[in-house]
Order: sequence, then C-alpha cells, then structure tokens
Amino acid sequence: MEENCKNIREILENRILILDGATGTEMQKRGIPTGVSPELWSIDNLEVSSEIYRSYAEAGSDVLYTCTFGGTPWKLEEFGASDKTEEVNRIIAANAVKTADGIASEGKKRPFIAGDIGPSGRFVMPFGDLGFEEAVNGFKRQVKGLNDGGVDLFVIETQIDIQESRAALIAVKEVCDAFTMVSMTFDETGRTLNGTTPEAMAITLKSLGADVIGVNCSTGPLEMLKVIERIRSVVDIPVMAKPNAGMPLIKDGKTVFPMEAKEFSSFAKGFVEAGVNIMGGCCGTNPEHIKLLAAEMKDLSPVKPNTVDKVMLSSATELLLINHDSPIRIIGERINPTGKKTLQAELKAGNMGYVRKLARDQAAAGADLLDLNAGMPGINEKDTLLDIISTVVPAVNIPLVIDSSDPDVVEAAVRYYPGRALINSISAEKEKLAKLMPVAARYGAMLIVLPIADNELPSKAERRKELVNDIASEAAKYGYTNKDLVVDGLVMTVSSDQSAAAETLETVRWASSQGYGTVLGLSNISFGLPERGWINSAFFAMAAGAGLTWAIANPSHELLMNTKAAADVLTVRDRDSIKYIEKFTAMKGSDKEKKNTKESLPELSIEDHIVSAVIEGRREDIEDLCRRALEAGIKPSVLLQDKMIPAIMKVGDFYDAKKYFLPQLIASAETMQKGFGILEPVLKASGDNKAKGTLVFATVQGDIHDIGKNIVVLMLRNFGFEVIDLGKDISADSIIEAAIEYKADIVGMSALMTTTMVRMPEVIALAKEKGLNCKFMVGGAVVTRAWAASIGAEYSSDGVEAVNVASRLCTRND
Repeated sequence: MEENCKNIREILENRILILDGATGTEMQKRGIPTGVSPELWSIDNLEVSSEIYRSYAEAGSDVLYTCTFGGTPWKLEEFGASDKTEEVNRIIAANAVKTADGIASEGKKRPFIAGDIGPSGRFVMPFGDLGFEEAVNGFKRQVKGLNDGGVDLFVIETQIDIQESRAALIAVKEVCDAFTMVSMTFDETGRTLNGTTPEAMAITLKSLGADVIGVNCSTGPLEMLKVIERIRSVVDIPVMAKPNAGMPLIKDGKTVFPMEAKEFSSFAKGFVEAGVNIMGGCCGTNPEHIKLLAAEMKDLSPVKPNTVDKVMLSSATELLLINHDSPIRIIGERINPTGKKTLQAELKAGNMGYVRKLARDQAAAGADLLDLNAGMPGINEKDTLLDIISTVVPAVNIPLVIDSSDPDVVEAAVRYYPGRALINSISAEKEKLAKLMPVAARYGAMLIVLPIADNELPSKAERRKELVNDIASEAAKYGYTNKDLVVDGLVMTVSSDQSAAAETLETVRWASSQGYGTVLGLSNISFGLPERGWINSAFFAMAAGAGLTWAIANPSHELLMNTKAAADVLTVRDRDSIKYIEKFTAMKGSDKEKKNTKESLPELSIEDHIVSAVIEGRREDIEDLCRRALEAGIKPSVLLQDKMIPAIMKVGDFYDAKKYFLPQLIASAETMQKGFGILEPVLKASGDNKAKGTLVFATVQGDIHDIGKNIVVLMLRNFGFEVIDLGKDISADSIIEAAIEYKADIVGMSALMTTTMVRMPEVIALAKEKGLNCKFMVGGAVVTRAWAASIGAEYSSDGVEAVNVASRLCTRND
C-alpha cells in the first residue's frame, strides 16, 4: 500500500486524477430492489458490481470506489448484518481489486481501488449521542475489512459532521498507513449541516493527516467551485471535487438530474483553475459524464498550489488566522480552577453549566481562543477536561487551547477536540518532550513552547532562547516549522525582580524575529503588587511593541482590552483603525445606559431563567427550573406559550441567521423537550394541552437516514403539534394507513438519497387514491423547493421552517 501511495502522489504532480461517478443509480439500472442494503446485494451480485466498475474504468476513471458507502456497522445494523461488517467490506473490496487486476491483465491501465467509507447516520459526540471512541472503533471494523480486501487507498465521503470525519480518518490511520481522501458536503450557504466552513474543515483534516480533502455531492458544479476556491486558499495539499449533475427533478415519475454529460464536463477547466487535482461525479452522473470529463481533463495540467504561509487554528465551525500583522489574539484564561473557588466547586460536583457560562461570556467579551484547564485535586483531570470540551465546543465557535501538565491528559483532549487545537504547553523537560511531541504531531496541534528545562527556570533571555531552539529542533523532526510554535516569553513578577519584564520582552522580541508566535500570561507580571491592572496593561502595551501575537488574559477586563485595541492601532495590526473606531463608538453610546443600570440590575426571574435555558440549550437545568416555576404558582400554559415557545422561536431566528447551527438547534430543542416533559402532565390535568394539529412523519421506503427527520419531529412536538413518528424505511401503504388511523392534518416525508426521493410522489398518489384530504410536507438533503412543488407538496428545509409550514397549513385547515 505504501507503493500505491507513492504512485498516486507522483501522478498528482503531473496530471488530474479522474474518479468514478454515481454507483446507486447504476445499480438501479441493473435491478437492485428498493429497501435492500446495496452492500449485501452487491455481495450476492458480484458480477453486477464488476460490470459497474468496468464501465467507469472504460470511461476513463483512474480511481474506483468500492460499493461500501453503507458498509459501516451502524448502517449494516439496519439489515441485521452489523456482526458481518469486516466480512462484507472484505468481500466487496476483494471483488473490486479482482476486477481492477483483470483490467490490467488485458493490457489496459489498472485503476486504483478506493475503500469507500460513508457516514454512520448518527452525530458523534460532542454533537450527538455516538461516543467518539465508539465511532473510531466502528470505522476501524470497516477499514480492516477493506484493507484485508486489498484496496489501494481510502475515501471518507459525503460527511456532514467534522467530528465523524475525524473519527473515520483516525480509524484509517490506526489500522494501516494508507493514502486517504476526505470529502464533506456543503449547502448553498457554504457550510456543512453542522455549520463547519470549508476553511475550518480543510485545516482540521489536513492537520490530522488527510492526504486529499474536498467536496462531494452537495450541489452542481457551478456552486461547488466557490467552495473549492475557499478550500484551496488555505491548504497546499491536493483537493478533490465530485459534484452532482445539477439538482434533482421528477420526470415521468422518476428522479432525474438535469445536467447532461457535455455540460457537466464543460466545468473541467474551471475546476482545474480553482486548484482541483482529482475530480469525478456524484449523484446523477454516469459513465458518459466521466468519459467526457476525462476527455476534457486530458490536456489540462494541475495548477501548482501557492505555498500557504499562514498560521491557522480551527474550531468545529470556524478558522482562526494568526499572522504577525493580525490583531493580538486573546486567549481567555477563566476556565482554569487555580484560585477559583466557584469553578472548583462546580467541577467537583460535575456541573458544567458554569463552565458553559464562562465560555460564552469570554467569547462575547472578545476572546479569540479559550484556554481549558482541569488540573485540581479531587477530580479525574482527563475525564473532567473531556467533559469541559463537550460543553464548550457546542457553546462557542472559537478554537480551544488544551492546558495540562499531564501528557496523557493532553493526548486524550487533542484526540477528541473537533478542530486544530493549541497545546499549552511543551517544555525542554526531557520526559515531557519525548511524550508530548509525537502526540502533538499525530493530531496536528500547534504548540506553546515554554522555555524551561528539568530543574531549571531560566531568568535570563539568552538561556530561554537556547531552550526554545532546542525544542524547535526536536519539533522539526516531526514536521513542525517555527510558525507552528508559539513561544511563551516566561513572565515573572517584577515585585521580586524589576528586571524580569525586560528579560521577557527581549525573549518576545527575539522569538518574533525568528518567525515564532509569541504569548504571555500577562497577570503574572504584577503578582504581589497593589492595583495590578495598571501594571498588567502597561506591560501588555510594551509587549505589543515587542511583537507579541497572543496574550493569555481575562477578556472581561476593560482596561486590558482597551489597551489591546489601542496597541493594535499603534502596531499597524488594526488597518485604518477600523476595529478601534467601532469599539469605542459603540462604547460611547452605551456608557450612559451602563451607569444608569449598573447598580439596579434585577436578578433574573425564574421565567427568564427558563427562557435563557432554552436559548442556551442548558439541558441539565431546565427540568429543575420548570419544577420551581410550577411550585411558585406559575401556570404551565404561561410558561409554555409565553416563555418557552418564544424562546425556541428565537433559537430558530438564530439558526436562520447562521448565528446558531445544527448542534445548538438540537441542544435547545432537547432542552425544551425536557422542560415540556415536566409541564405536560399538569397541562393535561388542566385541559390546556390541545394539540395544534396532527402530523404523521416518516423516512420513505428504502431510505434509512433519519437524522433530519428526527430533528423536525422534535421541533414540531416542542411547538405543540402531535407527531406520530413512524421511523425510517416506511412503505407508502404504512404511511397512508397511519394517516387514516390518526386523522392526520399533514403527512411529512424525508429522503436523503436521490434513489429514494421518488417514493414521495408515490405516497401522495396513494393518498389521493384513498380519498385523503391531508397536506404533504417533504424535506431532506436531496429535496428542493421546486421539486416539492412539482409533486404537490410543501417544502421544509429544516425544523424551524417545518414549524412555520405546519402552523400555516393547520391554521388553514381550521
């Protein structure tokens, strides 16, 4: 496999690699029944799979995907075959390899065989209920089967969850040393369903060791080009694209993609100019699309990517750029129990609500990153730090700094964190250096370099420089360059040595000149002195002049943050003083209001706490809050109609505005569901629980994807609709029987695949045949508004829109 990786890399330097096209529709053409596992059907019809592989190879595909998109143990579980995961993948892979070898034996170019890994159908922690290590181990089973079958490389595709992508990539790397491509899907806003930007995806996966990153499915070629350009702007590794043949339509009762092969192939030059090295087709494409694409690509050479000389970290959703001319980046320091009694008590009790508040408050105050530390007696540091990450990641969209002196704790945290993290810190202490450096490299983390050694805390800048160079030399063995390292200037208090500040500033000045990032823990400088804020702020300004790029500080400290704003202007890191002007113009208008309200702010009422809990997704608080509200004599109907429903509507507004993404929407919806569970018995007893309407929901026959449908059902129930959820892979007869039985006002249907969305008009036709007068709502990744209208249904893109559609339709029915 190592030789295959070398061959692929060499090819990519000289020409564009051609991938295959859609497999599902080719199987449909060859008689696969609806509602069966394509993988199990493939095993029973190996000659059919071979025929599909051959058709794409003859069309010009250099790389063929195995028919294992649904070969994860979770997908196979739907068909009672989870225990056969390794066997299923091995047999399919071996058949593909045999076919490729057979093509080569005929004197033709042998195609590479890529072991295809699709999504699990579940969200991975911290965004869902599938444990991260459970996900890694499940993917390992599929990888092992594919590897044993002899695949040449791997492709992890059609991903919507960056954490699941990471789990699958780690699984590949821990089973074998294989060339691996990872592609995600992005909607029309340029984000994944979980809110990840192309730039954040690119940096997270490149840092973790993906050989190729890119996009598949999602959209047609034109829309995908924009995403490819954004990815290429931040990485210099190969980029892949596998667009659909346009967006699906219904024609003569069948799902069709409107873009013909000639039009599809006409985008070849544009993709190459955008920086694509590997291209094929996804939904709606066939061998003819690939044949014409290969012909267009034949005389095109890959564009040599520009060297990306940027320092980048990522959260699960956003990218953070850090250059020497960027504003000084503030690392929020408050999630550290040292000297903080309230935080210590909350961590000991296992309460993460306070941690979430600290994270949100610091992000709102201007922190660019958050330092996370769980080092204190009386708790399990590793488990607690992982819980903190699980709490903070869905709450804020800024990157995290993993802060621990225990290498094992650091490894667990950077393995789990769904982004590119910064480790605080690595020193020249031999044991720690030997343990931590390979861990950081394995997970692609950046490093804060602390210039201390075994039994040595140097007071002079010259010795600190020597230690930094020693650490950098070791880091270089793992592929690190100076720009990946952030030198801690080592701040010591001036109360005991007034020359300490000068030594620290000299360290910062030197490190900056060598291309390192620089960071200081500002508050240490004033330890033991009165009115420490003045010392800290003056020192901050001096450090900014010396080239400081990062500062560990409390972003709620007004004097310090104002000093930062001024320093950014004076060091030309705030171009045209734009941020400074915005900051102080806004502050001027609010100063008077602050003075009037500072001393008289009332404590939040219990109702307001409930509103806040729903908006912030505080699942752990809502039940107790609702019980206390009922005990205080507040009517449950008031809590639901006047507080909780407006709160979840505000969440919907945040979601529409892309301030919130799917993880936050789910957290708030589940919080409201828990609260409603407390109110519901009281509402029923008082007769105040009349449903707004009755809906029957299902994922259509042949489709086993139900994440989106489950979220829609949850949102509708929260808004007072009675929803009968039939589940997934439901036949038209069963859907209509349920609609009749429950006297449904609306029938809702979901489909993720183009091969199953055709079942939707069949359900509508059967309803008309049975004389039903209900309305229909459809949605899913492949469903469009135009397509819904063409089959006589209302369209819903997500749970928020579903509530609005249902409210409108049920009002009309009244």
